[in-house]
Amino acid sequence: MQVDFIIVGLGLAGIAFAEELSKNGKSFIVFEDDSQNSSLVAGGMYNPVVLKRFTPVWNAKEQLKIALPFYKNLEEKLKGQYQYSVDIYRIFKSIEEQNNWFQACDKLLLEDFMIPKIIKNINQYIKAPFDCGKLKNTGRINVNSLAKDYRIHLKKSNKLREEQFVYKKIVFDMDRVSYRDIIAKHIVFCEGFGLKENPFFNHLPMREAKGELLTIHAPNLKVDYLIKSAVFILPIGNDHYKVGATFNWIDKTKLPTQDGRNELENKLSSVINCDYKIVDHSAGIRPTILDRRPLLGIHKKYKQLSILNGMGTRGVMIAPLMAKKLFLNLEKNEQLDKEIDIARFD
Repeated sequence: MQVDFIIVGLGLAGIAFAEELSKNGKSFIVFEDDSQNSSLVAGGMYNPVVLKRFTPVWNAKEQLKIALPFYKNLEEKLKGQYQYSVDIYRIFKSIEEQNNWFQACDKLLLEDFMIPKIIKNINQYIKAPFDCGKLKNTGRINVNSLAKDYRIHLKKSNKLREEQFVYKKIVFDMDRVSYRDIIAKHIVFCEGFGLKENPFFNHLPMREAKGELLTIHAPNLKVDYLIKSAVFILPIGNDHYKVGATFNWIDKTKLPTQDGRNELENKLSSVINCDYKIVDHSAGIRPTILDRRPLLGIHKKYKQLSILNGMGTRGVMIAPLMAKKLFLNLEKNEQLDKEIDIARFD
């Protein structure tokens, strides 16, 4: 079999790159063995504001310009719904935070999202003595449904191999590579924290941050917006909410823990005071980069090998744009920005 590209990994980065190839008429095959799942346990929100400091997310305007049409096109292509508009209510901790909110509302990059007024909390089950600030034009992507449907789509067109990719089976031949029965021009690794096992790119400074999420059923809460405080509380329908997330730099397993559950429940009790039932508890490993920028680029020695990784906690926003940038670099020789090019670590 001869293709233009082999993609290793089918998280958000892998899906975004596969779509970029499809759009440009390039042939490809994807290898996915379900060993990484950071995309699938993410909250899936797109929001251009750093809610801790009320500052713009890096490159947010350009990211959203690409990401929102990207998910709309996938909905049309796969006949599903993945994108949902969800406002965000940021609970203030003090009068000082209220003042900081108003100052941030005047910033050019934030004025389309931050509403310049205090929103009174009228929900008896939410603890917000200093009330809230409201963000508009934000939302979430149902990453689980998207990934499931995209996998079915690839299977139907024989573009998916559900098996482990074995690095030592790569054979280099001039400007191409062979892998088992496949000959390709490029291999693009979109492996998340699986990068640590990749002998071609594991020198890059990635750290694994484990994150845990709860799904709760809280029939009395009755909110249709995301609450952001000590935890985020994201409505997902039928009185169910995702609650997250933890950051654990020590535990590298993908299994939910009692400590993680306790931490989330303790933080949740500081935000709401209604009864709820935990119906699911999940965990995943986030690939985080030293400078909090993605990892894109071509291997220094083996020019047939590239990487698309390090999307971080805002993967739904950033992955489509980074996939486009890598494609243009590989196919059109357009230079990558220095802050995302892996050459910055060489």
